[in-house]
Amino acid sequence: MKLPPGFRDKGETRVCRLQKSLYGLKQAPRCWFAKLAHSLRAYGFTQSRSDHSFFVYTKREVRLRILIYIDDLIISGTSHQDIQIFKDYLSTCFNMKDLGPVKYFLGLEVAKSETGIYLCQRKYASDIVAEVGLLGCRPAGSPIDQNHILAKSESAYLADPETYRRLVGRLIYLAATRPDLAYSIHVLSQFMNKPQVEHWLAALKVVRYLKGTIGQGILLRAGTPKHVTGWCDSGWGGCPLSRRSCTGWIVQFGDSPISWRTQKQDTVSRSSAEAEYRAMVDLTAELRGL
Repeated sequence: MKLPPGFRDKGETRVCRLQKSLYGLKQAPRCWFAKLAHSLRAYGFTQSRSDHSFFVYTKREVRLRILIYIDDLIISGTSHQDIQIFKDYLSTCFNMKDLGPVKYFLGLEVAKSETGIYLCQRKYASDIVAEVGLLGCRPAGSPIDQNHILAKSESAYLADPETYRRLVGRLIYLAATRPDLAYSIHVLSQFMNKPQVEHWLAALKVVRYLKGTIGQGILLRAGTPKHVTGWCDSGWGGCPLSRRSCTGWIVQFGDSPISWRTQKQDTVSRSSAEAEYRAMVDLTAELRGL
């Protein structure tokens, strides 16, 4: 480390001490989050262990929830008055700007109506289609072929695997509001190490499917029944290489989907019944964790 110009030290034994972290320094995000978290804890918030960017405040009938991304915050609560009191507190700690009701956050578009809250990633999906160059393509009717054998592909390896990895990575984030893509993304993500031409063509079919379903998302219905329901299924021995089965489940709060997943089972099931029971175990673990 060199001393700044104009500073003279005969012994050359002194160094600089960081007084304040600004944008551009790698210490800045950690210092900012530490200061924000300290202010939230001082108000009475508790930090979630599963997601450190999620804070919860509960006191008598007052409930507040905060989701943080760098310096952007989504605040929700039981009443507008409680939220405003908390905003006034934050204004005394930071120079903050209130952008009003959430409409767009990290690629998620939020639309509110009397029916409920509709979440989609229309612009994000459009950017994916445009980046691949398929804006003028004919939409596909399904995201992936039903009886595919991608795991046994003998096609040539891609010369530039980074393009495939970038596309699949963007599709993984798109699955936050698209349960219909869970299985196809699960299959494509298995070939990130050495993607082949056939895998790339399968990924392009997912993009062609997006072309016809860009505005599709999930609806969190208003006035929905307050009960949780889980649905699960499995495909026995679906992987032609490991013979492991595939589990798929979705959880609904009333009529609204809130959690879903498709994954390969850890062990080989010796019967279709065993595969179904393993799927039920995974779903039960998810329900108990809600």
